[in-house]
Amino acid sequence: MLIVYIAIIVIVPILSQCIRTAVEANVKPQGFISVIPGLFSLTYSENRGVAFGLFQDGTLFFAITTSIVIIVFAILLFKNYKKSKLFSVAAALIIGGGLGNLFERIFLGYVVDYLSLSFFPPICNFADYCITAGTICLIVYLLFFSDFLKDGKKKKTQDEQA
Repeated sequence: MLIVYIAIIVIVPILSQCIRTAVEANVKPQGFISVIPGLFSLTYSENRGVAFGLFQDGTLFFAITTSIVIIVFAILLFKNYKKSKLFSVAAALIIGGGLGNLFERIFLGYVVDYLSLSFFPPICNFADYCITAGTICLIVYLLFFSDFLKDGKKKKTQDEQA
């Protein structure tokens, strides 16, 4: 199964860069293309910050922070991939999305965002959605399938008895 997780890690940034290239060629000149009127559009945006455009012009800081997060999740993935498929998919999506955005930060100095939903104001990109999906999977794993919360309850019970 490790090969599947590695494939996700490799494919996500490649897809992210392919989509970005297509967006730069087709959307950037116009700035905006309505796909589903009133619901979904492609809107070219250069994001020099992080989520929601916060903390502009911190490229070096964000590149370093993203690299650390990628390394931590890679270590966790390779240590735990046999234990949980859900955790492994979550980690692979977070790593792949992080790499997709990291490449853009390093080589462009910004991240190209283009996915615009009328009910969700921030403009995002494919890598952002992979990171979001990975984070949701990670939360589900931690809440329902891991011993993360159970260990805390056991420790409290043991401490209370002492």
